[in-house]
Amino acid sequence: MTRTTITSVTVEPLTIPLLEPFAIATGSVDAASNVLITITLQDGSVGYGECAPFPPSTGESQETALAAARGCAELLRGQNVANWRVLAKLIRSHFYAQATVCTGMEMAILDALTRSYGIPLYTFFGGATSSVETDLSIPLVSPEHGYELAQDAVEKGISSIKVKVGGGLREDVDRVEAIRSGAPHVGLTLDANQGYTPNEALLCLEALNDRDIRPLLLEQPVAKDDFEGLRYITNHTSVPIAADESVSSPADAWRLISMGAVNVINIKLMKSGFVQALDIAALCRSTNTQLMVGAMIESRLAISASAHFVAGLGGFRFIDLDTPMLLAEDPFTGGYEQRGGAYDLSAIKSGLGIERR
Repeated sequence: MTRTTITSVTVEPLTIPLLEPFAIATGSVDAASNVLITITLQDGSVGYGECAPFPPSTGESQETALAAARGCAELLRGQNVANWRVLAKLIRSHFYAQATVCTGMEMAILDALTRSYGIPLYTFFGGATSSVETDLSIPLVSPEHGYELAQDAVEKGISSIKVKVGGGLREDVDRVEAIRSGAPHVGLTLDANQGYTPNEALLCLEALNDRDIRPLLLEQPVAKDDFEGLRYITNHTSVPIAADESVSSPADAWRLISMGAVNVINIKLMKSGFVQALDIAALCRSTNTQLMVGAMIESRLAISASAHFVAGLGGFRFIDLDTPMLLAEDPFTGGYEQRGGAYDLSAIKSGLGIERR
């Protein structure tokens, strides 16, 4: 037994209410219904991981994630976290249908390992930078409320707003226009969460262009398996088109890139896990495809992990890691220091730098 051998793995629910319901094209939630994983090593190092299942996107629920995580815990006891890639492969071979559980376990393993090594996780991933700057999302709300939320975002020092669309063209255009009025000097990206047909997506962009609004990005306009629809939109607009739900693996990313179907790939650790996320990022770099990072409804814990990943690798054009700002309470401290939309990791001594309150 070495100092980086796993001596215990605990699994528990992590439920955190939202400040207000968060609605997107595929559903609405009023709480983060997640799972917390804690791994302890022989040398006393403790690593934390979070699973953030979102049924419309991942096909998982808190209940299925809890069950799978408890089964996964039995696999990991007595294993050496220094062999983190081997363990990631082992976990995925048994629980491939529970992607967020695979990610949560990888997260806890890497947190424990880098705490034991005495280095921050972003340094472990390459140390390209020590800070990232996120946007802030506005869900499917009325134009009036969107205007208010946009003004609040500006007051918080946010420099980019992500607007949820895909609920209905007229309402979407009115919402985006109201948000532009509330935050006239802030960059806007759009996320349809599979809510459009290809023609509806182009009509939305055309209607916004008529109002002198050009978004920086349109994310996942069509159903996740409509690769041809993505290509059609990309070929008929100059607005960058991003794939989110369509990409869970390097194979998905390569298919879309080789088709010329998208300009941007959104990496979400909850979909791909760390090992596959590294492969997707390398693929995008080698093909000059722009990189984006996003999240499910995640707490400071999982968002910190994504921030460390992005800071370590560098080169991400779009960063959407705002969900801790949507939660009514925060059960964790550390992970980063926030100023406006900027997450500063430079004070982290080891691992994720996360502690429980």
